[in-house]
Amino acid sequence: MKAFLKIFAITFVSFVLAMGAGLWGFSKFHESSSVQTELGEENNSNVDIIDTVEAQEPVVEKSELEKLIEESKRVNVLLLGMEGPRTDTIVLASFDPVAKKVDLISIPRDTYYARKGYNTADKKKLNAVYGDTGAEGTMAAVSELLAGIPVHHYVKVTYTGVERIVDSLGGVKINVPFDMKYDDPYDTPPLHINIPKGTQVLKGKDAVHFLRFRKDYPDGDLGRIRAQQKFMKAAMGKVFSFRLPVVANTVFKYVKTDMALSEILVLAGDAVGMNLESIQTHGLPGKATEKGVSYFLHDGDAAKQLVSEIYKNEMKE
Repeated sequence: MKAFLKIFAITFVSFVLAMGAGLWGFSKFHESSSVQTELGEENNSNVDIIDTVEAQEPVVEKSELEKLIEESKRVNVLLLGMEGPRTDTIVLASFDPVAKKVDLISIPRDTYYARKGYNTADKKKLNAVYGDTGAEGTMAAVSELLAGIPVHHYVKVTYTGVERIVDSLGGVKINVPFDMKYDDPYDTPPLHINIPKGTQVLKGKDAVHFLRFRKDYPDGDLGRIRAQQKFMKAAMGKVFSFRLPVVANTVFKYVKTDMALSEILVLAGDAVGMNLESIQTHGLPGKATEKGVSYFLHDGDAAKQLVSEIYKNEMKE
């Protein structure tokens, strides 16, 4: 019942942080090889240039994706929703600061990720990485799953952040597809969901209930995720229309990140006016196992194609 609770808050934070990071700038540099430097500095020496060149590592042709990454100004922010020592929500927000567009890639927490020395079934899931190696380890794992693209920053969000963020927006207008009713007296605190069908403005607590509800969707998880994405887009459209700096201040109270509030607030103002067409959502390609331990098996080739298309689209702008 807790899975995806924090998706809205995480996704909103992704916009704030990604825009801040993108406009702040991420500088890249490439070092020349030591052999080339020495040759340039010692033109009058007795160094046998032919032998030196032959001793160099062979030049490896870079892949198309590697070239795109080198030319890119994108900033990738990993968004983590925590449940104890494990991540229950994982989203990569890739921000293009030139076109002011964001691509969000949702990564299932049960994604199979084998690590040397971690042999139990539960340790072979992506959501277990954080408890062993922290945010940095999770960043490295996500980079590997997504064909080696860089992950520049991370952000973690708290449970109460969702409710506070939605309230700071004055609620979010959404069409509830059917009556949502659920009771769990054993949850802490006890959970009681009762949201009627129809278009309405959901305030903080009901918004959290809407995001948590997972029953009765005709197409299962896919339908629930679509509903959550609609909610996120509606909320972010409202934010970017007129309240981004105000809401950013609220968000920052409930997240932990490697970026300063002052940087985010100053730079996030430039995002005002973005429209919903600037938001693209994706899922990590793959499929869930049907028997035995529940794993999501990612498709490496399809994942590489996905991120390649995202980076190619940036070059077209």
